[in-house]
Formats: sequence, structure tokens, C-alpha cells
Amino acid sequence: MEHKYITNDKLKQIPKLPGIYKMLDSQGVIIYIGKSKCLQKRVQSYFVKTPKWEKVNRMLPMIRDIEYVVTDTHLEARLLECSLIKEYKPRFNAQMKNDRNYCFIKVADYNKYNPLSVMEERTEHCFGPFRSKYTISEFLVKLKNIYPITRNGSQYEFEYHIFPIAMDKALFDQNKAVLSELLASQDNLLLLINALQSKLEEAADSYRFEMASVYRDMISCFKMIKNGLNGYQSLSSRSILLKLPLDNGCYKLFYIQNGSIIHSMLTDKVTKDIRKDFIKAGKLLIPSIHSFQENEKEWIDYRDIIYSEISDLPEELVELL
Repeated sequence: MEHKYITNDKLKQIPKLPGIYKMLDSQGVIIYIGKSKCLQKRVQSYFVKTPKWEKVNRMLPMIRDIEYVVTDTHLEARLLECSLIKEYKPRFNAQMKNDRNYCFIKVADYNKYNPLSVMEERTEHCFGPFRSKYTISEFLVKLKNIYPITRNGSQYEFEYHIFPIAMDKALFDQNKAVLSELLASQDNLLLLINALQSKLEEAADSYRFEMASVYRDMISCFKMIKNGLNGYQSLSSRSILLKLPLDNGCYKLFYIQNGSIIHSMLTDKVTKDIRKDFIKAGKLLIPSIHSFQENEKEWIDYRDIIYSEISDLPEELVELL
């Protein structure tokens, strides 16, 4: 059955190109923003007899119009989608619109039970930001049961306590130093994750499955923290030249540094001279780009989009400078 307002003819007019689409209600308010490598195919998928998602079933009766913006690449579509979601905060979009709620983990001053705390803004001895304040808060509560964590050579040691141990100042400071080095290094985090994995296996082998589940949850959260802090470290430490081929035979070049697109350009070919001039222009533009620290929480969404897109590309399209 054809939608009352969005006809099949209207859907066929949407191009088979990358870009973003906006669903509007009767008041012209944007209620959803999405992106796709093929706009026509993606938008048509909403207007089928049995939509795949409950959200679509709730949204369809409210849709009165669709607008779209074509982009040269899927990367630009994802970045534009992110920007528009942050600007309009559509009702049916769940991700990326509430970056003010992102949080930091702070290695706290002396507190015999709570050496880590959640902060809404970065202060001294903070790490992050992280997207899920609720998940981080719940995790920090669970961590209380394995304090103090100590380091013995290249190994981290801890025991699970049913009730958290009250740490005196000396023990707190020792534990605080360990937490600081864990959050500052992905290699150290990996050592702790391995120690937790050993505890999980020991618990499972002795049929203490509830205890194994506790360690499994901790491993999952530490991996999330590790990825949030260091997930794209190898990419973020270098300037990057992207050479994305387009369907029309041209290329879109991007000069990327520290999770930001500094410069982009369309070209019908990529010669040594074009490459050299493009990189030079990108370097000259770096001082004019505002630092991500002006809105660090907002920036991580753009950073993760850029680096996740790069991670999925063939090596010949990505040049580390």
C-alpha cells in the first residue's frame, strides 16, 4: 500500500547517490535524519509493507515530506548526518545528539571507597570523554570490589571482595597510581584485561559461573574504555591523505589531522604534483582550524566517524604521511 504523502514516484526521483535524507512532519519539523551510500534504495526501504524496525512503524504515520542532500562520498554523508543531528536533535534519532551528556573518568583525590569518579567536564587527572555516562557509572561501582589493584612486575594483581575494602591513605595512593597508569596506556589496560580473563577462566573451571559473569562484564567495560581512549591511536598520531575514487572516474582527496578534515578537493586524477600541492595546502590550513578542545565531547563523534571509515578502506586509498 502506497504511503499517503510519499508516493512511489517521489521515491523514484531520489538519486542513487551517497548523501543524507531528512524525514519531516506536518509542521515541517525534522523528525529523523539518516545517511546512505545509495539514497534511493535506503529511503525506499522505509516504505515497504512490513518495515524491519518498530521505530519505522511509529515514524511512518508522521512523515509528510522527505528532503535530501547529495554528497560526493559516504564519509561526507556520515559527517553531515552527524552535524545535522547535533543541530536539529530529531525525535527519532538516538545517537550523537546528546554529546553534552558524555562524561570523563577522574582519578580522584583521597576517598577510601571511590578512587574513580564520573565528571561532566574535563578537569585535572581526567580521561575520556566517553559516550555512555550510565555505563561508566555502573562500571565504576563494580570496580570497587577489586580494589586495591597492585602491580607486580609486568602483571596486575587483585582479588574480588564481596564488600569493598576501605583503603587508608597509603593504600589509596598506591591504588591511585596504578589506576592512572592503566588509563594512560593501552598496553597496561591490555595487561589488566588479560588478568581479568584469567580470573574468569578460573571461576568458570570451578563452576563459579556468577563470578565468571562479573569478570566478563568487567572485561567488556575495560575493552570499551581501552577503545575509547586508544582505539584509533595509530591513526590519530599521523596526518592522513585519503584518495577516494568516485563513480564518475574522479577522485575526492582529504587531508586529515588529529581526527579533523583540514582540506578536501575534487580532481579528475591524482598526479605527484597534484598530491604535493594538495598536502601543502592542507598544512597551510591547519592553523585556521579550531582546536577540537573547544568542544571535546562533540568532536569525538566526528573523529570516530572519520577513523572508522578509514579503517574500512583498502590500504591503497589511505596514505599515512
